[in-house]
Amino acid sequence: MPRFCSACGAPMAEGAVTCSACGTGAGQPVGGGTAAAPSPTTTSASGLQDNIAGMLAYITFIPAIIFLMLEPYNRNRFIRFHSFQCIFLTIALVVIHVALFFVPLVGWAISMLVSLGAFILWIVCLIKANQGQMFKIPIIGDMAEKQAAAM
Repeated sequence: MPRFCSACGAPMAEGAVTCSACGTGAGQPVGGGTAAAPSPTTTSASGLQDNIAGMLAYITFIPAIIFLMLEPYNRNRFIRFHSFQCIFLTIALVVIHVALFFVPLVGWAISMLVSLGAFILWIVCLIKANQGQMFKIPIIGDMAEKQAAAM
């Protein structure tokens, strides 16, 4: 199971003592050895688990914007990634549907197929976020990852 930095949410290699992204130490248990860094299922300061917050970011774009504005969540790379991915996916779907509105005869049929595909993709994103995975949608996922790392 992948490990993530508790400070910035960046993925950490197995056995790593410090985060390669921010330099924060993973900590040592009293008995020696390496401690497992908290995974995305750890509880934030507010009491909401990171994987649940990442999943909630996909429930419309409003929670995604809220998570990007609220203090304990906007510092977590995992939650920022899913929030940005939701926002970018919403923008892409709006643009596609508006463009299909102007296609005569078959635009409505293509729009329905796009909506069905978007619904399936949304379910996959919800499941992957709940499992603590940073599932990247092609093109949109790369943009979301860049934005999540930039903050």
